Amino acid sequence: MAGRKLIGQLLKERGVVHEGMIQEALVIQKEEGGRIGEILIRLGYLGAEDLTAGLAEQAGMEFFAKDALVPEQEALSKVDGTSARVYGLLPLRVEDGSLVVALADPANVAVLDDLTFAAGAGVRAGLAEPEALQEAIEKAYGESAENLGKEAFGKAVQEFASSGSQQIDLEDKEAMAQAAPVVKLLNYILFQAVRDKASDIHLEPFENDFKIRYRVDGVLFELEAPPPHLAVALISRVKVMADLDIAETRIPQDGRIELSVGGRPVDLRVSTLPTMFGESCVMRVLDRSVVALSLENIGLREDEKPLFEEILSLPHGIVLVTGPTGSGKTTTLYAALNEVNREDVKVITVEDPVEYDLEGIVQVPIHNDIGVTYASVLRTILRQDPDKILVGEIRDEETARTAIEASLTGHTVFSTLHTNDAPSAVTRMLDMGVEPYLLTSTVEFIIAQRLVRRICKHCKTFYEPDDKVLYELAIKQSDIAGKKFAFGKGCDECNYTGYAGRKALFEIMRITDSIKALILEGSPTAAIREEARKNGMRNLREAGLLAIYDADTTVEEVLRETM
Repeated sequence: MAGRKLIGQLLKERGVVHEGMIQEALVIQKEEGGRIGEILIRLGYLGAEDLTAGLAEQAGMEFFAKDALVPEQEALSKVDGTSARVYGLLPLRVEDGSLVVALADPANVAVLDDLTFAAGAGVRAGLAEPEALQEAIEKAYGESAENLGKEAFGKAVQEFASSGSQQIDLEDKEAMAQAAPVVKLLNYILFQAVRDKASDIHLEPFENDFKIRYRVDGVLFELEAPPPHLAVALISRVKVMADLDIAETRIPQDGRIELSVGGRPVDLRVSTLPTMFGESCVMRVLDRSVVALSLENIGLREDEKPLFEEILSLPHGIVLVTGPTGSGKTTTLYAALNEVNREDVKVITVEDPVEYDLEGIVQVPIHNDIGVTYASVLRTILRQDPDKILVGEIRDEETARTAIEASLTGHTVFSTLHTNDAPSAVTRMLDMGVEPYLLTSTVEFIIAQRLVRRICKHCKTFYEPDDKVLYELAIKQSDIAGKKFAFGKGCDECNYTGYAGRKALFEIMRITDSIKALILEGSPTAAIREEARKNGMRNLREAGLLAIYDADTTVEEVLRETM
């Protein structure tokens, strides 16, 4: 790589930009970050195709202009439509026994090994401009990804219909993991999961069946069940992609798969667990394009925005976000950090694991097995001169004490806890062994949150609630005068669920002087909750009712998520 030229230098040599343009882009890059080529496009100095041609030259790859993206039938027959969309590539021709394909991203060459197995031929890749390539893929395959996936599913089922035995030796398992139908089937599963904005994919073998389920907006949906003897092949395929040991099936394993699905980078966190009937596998889908990392998008009400602004401008102190697993705590904290992510603010996070890469923020992953713990990293972070610190989770007394120490030395610390509501977080910290006087001198705000599904705006239907609904919500007819309730009837846009996306409900407790006095006196949680309500805290159920009155969510969602 020693002789690899910088992209700016290459573009200049190609005559598409001059030195002044590059210097201007470099100034912007220094201030805002980002890639130099993308900045030149944004400034209007460079076309996307010229940039791709430069990147192809830099990577030593062939460049395919838009009019060259015309595939031959022989090449198309070697890669199914779902795989093409998952890998973000288009097969163009077969040349000297190798399949020539166009990619959008020079960093995506790792998919070529997978494609070699799927296509049964050597693969040679060139680069094409991303938008032009996406258009060409859709035009070439035409058929919907779903139909193509079902075809792949059918082929995989036929291929394995004869192998009913569960006694599979290691060589067979490797061969099965690399078999073209298995590769295509897994590609279909991944493509559909990303398309439907699933957060998790579950592959679960049982005695007589094999279940595949997605979690979308917090709720699990089951796909058509494949034959049980496909379980070993599919899960082995996932383990191969995640660089896990496929020979070891007796202990849990964790890994990571990086993919580009439909031109979008997607990160999959893989976890396997031995069960009575084989390995169960869960993939957490981390898709940056789905997560709305801004405070505007997480569901803040108008009267909550000033409180968040106050939280973000704290010069020091601790802000805790609490809630069960999957309640969006990390997303809220990321959105908050994005707001303060400026050149005059140094932000460091310590997480287990780092879920999303945030431009301009220093992120540190935890490795407990080698002693890189929350507490040890936090102590080191204090010597890195940060302004704001995010601690993924306060799990024990040592982490809590180090966070308090960071706060007392003039830093703002954001972290999460697992408690049911905001006042309970005080009791949880005291149970960990934190002294009340340290708690009252550092913790400034505690935010409890839950996620509820939003009603699909395409099939939203209004109705008048009956007395049974009002009784469940503990409200009276007089409370809902002039307000309309809504639900989603179900349509193509929301896969007939009636819901699309989620929003957060917040319970924001400011630690006022009166609450500090109660903590120092050792008052019970109920007394702290009552005082917080007097000071204007809206509880989760009340936040849910407001979301119902706004026709944003349904009664069922609020009853399921709040007490």
